Amino acid sequence: MNVFDTGLDVRADSARMDFQYGEDVYGPVPERRTLDAIRSSLRQPDCEGPETVYAIAMDVAKKRHRAELEKRMLLFGVVTYASGRLGDEPVRSQGHVHRVSVHSGWSPPELYEIWSGKAYIYMQESAGDDPGRCFAVLAGPGDKVVVPPGWAHATISADPQEALTFGAWCDREYGFEYDEVRRHRGLAWYPLVQQDGQLEWARNESYRLRELTIKRPGDYGMLNVERGVPIYRQFEADPDRFQWVSEPALKKQAWINFTP
Repeated sequence: MNVFDTGLDVRADSARMDFQYGEDVYGPVPERRTLDAIRSSLRQPDCEGPETVYAIAMDVAKKRHRAELEKRMLLFGVVTYASGRLGDEPVRSQGHVHRVSVHSGWSPPELYEIWSGKAYIYMQESAGDDPGRCFAVLAGPGDKVVVPPGWAHATISADPQEALTFGAWCDREYGFEYDEVRRHRGLAWYPLVQQDGQLEWARNESYRLRELTIKRPGDYGMLNVERGVPIYRQFEADPDRFQWVSEPALKKQAWINFTP
């Protein structure tokens, strides 16, 4: 299994849906999402799958950075997924939109980094009847993916045989809105596992038809994201670097016609 050097002493235990933290790292007991909790966003709500689908630990960091992160309204989260399937879909998160943060007035963006396994970061411009542009960004260990402000999105395991773990920079005032996605019974495109284990994409007819673009991660130089360097270490070297996560207006021009 290819595992990326994260720059942060956190170890995921996908079998137990838990995390172990090093002596210089703080982090919470993870929240665990059960299959029953996410059924309403699945293509087959009555499907079988792992009882605990994924575990989330929000606010994980080196102890010496706690005050700096709180001041900047930034938060680092880590997530691990079980291997397996959810009916004919791979293991994935619920589709959602980030709730507008009071402190910024924006639905905040997010910066992902895959640590182990492979993922599709699926995103669409809107959770309304017209989803707008739709992208499925394929990422492996070390790859970074940006979800822009206000977009509906989900993280999808690209290999049902392998557990998936990733980290992300988030707004400290994070919150999730599910209503529109649940009303449409998911996002505009469903990932389906084929007999050979590969994924294909099927349209969700609850939305207006929009083309799906499947791609690799883009170049996020305009957002100061450096390839090949862990995103935690990038913050450590320059705490201003990802301030746009909690203050999206700092990069207002970058979000216009953004391509992930």
